This record gives sequence, C-alpha cells and structure tokens, in this order.
Amino acid sequence: MKPLACALIMTGLGMAGHTLAFELNSPQLQEGQPLSKAQEYQGFGCSGDNRAPALSWQNPPAGTRSFAVTVYDPDAPTGSGWWHWLVFNLPADSRGLPEGSGQPGGATLPAGSVQSLTDFGQPGFGGACPPAGDKAHRYVFTVHALKVPRLELDEKAMPALVGYMLHANSLGSASLTASYARPAEMQAQQ
Repeated sequence: MKPLACALIMTGLGMAGHTLAFELNSPQLQEGQPLSKAQEYQGFGCSGDNRAPALSWQNPPAGTRSFAVTVYDPDAPTGSGWWHWLVFNLPADSRGLPEGSGQPGGATLPAGSVQSLTDFGQPGFGGACPPAGDKAHRYVFTVHALKVPRLELDEKAMPALVGYMLHANSLGSASLTASYARPAEMQAQQ
C-alpha cells in the first residue's frame, strides 16, 4: 500500500472513533448569562413568569434508556443549595422539552414523565428568586442520561432521593449554567 493511501485510511479510522460530546442547549439561555424575567419565580417576593426555558440535548451516551432534567442553585443560603426543578422518566428518544414544560401537572411533558418535589415544596418548575440584596446566584440546568428506563419514584420524592437515584443510574450528564440576581427596583421594594 502506498504511504498516502495508508495515511488516509488511518485518518478515516481516527475520525470514525471520535465521539461527539453530550450537550445541552436552550434558545432562552446562554452559558454564564443572566436568566430573564420569564424564568423568575412568582412568589417569595419575586414577580416573574415562572416559565421553564426550552431545552434541547444531543449526542447522549450509548445505552441511554431514559433522561432526567434538574435545575439547581448551589448558591442558595441553605447549606445545601436549592432544587428548582426535577423531572425524570423522560423517554430515551426525547431530545428536548418545550418552553413552559415545567407547569404543575406536566401537561406538555412526554407521557410517563414525573415531576417531583422541589425545595419550594411542590412539583414543577420553580424559577429563580435569590434573596433580596444577595449576589447573583448560579442556576445549573442539567440533563442526565440514565441506564434505566425509569426511576421507581413518584411526584412526592424528595430532591435528595431523586439526586441519589440519578447518580446511581447515570451514564453521563450535560449542563448549562445561567445566573440571576433580583433587579435593583425589586430589592428597593423589599
């Protein structure tokens, strides 16, 4: 075999063995950028739309049998952060969620999906609402690829239990981190 032909074959083999990264994207969120009023909570002194952003993911790990999506604030002054959304048992062929899909009752979620309790005490998306006067908090949106078709949990499952089950059954995850601080005019009203 001629050297050039051998080099082309080797290059082709190298490219064929390359795997694409598991990625999470959103038309409403940009990595490191602030959330909008649409993703702000409605309550606790906040007056946002409390609407989950649209999310899409690509290149899940081989063997993925279901997905889960979580939103977590590691900066909440609780000692353990704050869970804003936990939805699991999303089918293996799903590649995203539409904007507003975190509404109570989950009408726009795929059949069989479960939204469990957040730290607001109820299932469904709970938007950003850091304490007045606090620094901007980080909100970590994560899609989890799972090796099981479903987690045997219901809508009353506590966030720590869901987190444990996600980590125990994880094949990989992809995250997008946004930030949020209360607008100055809102803080002045407090």
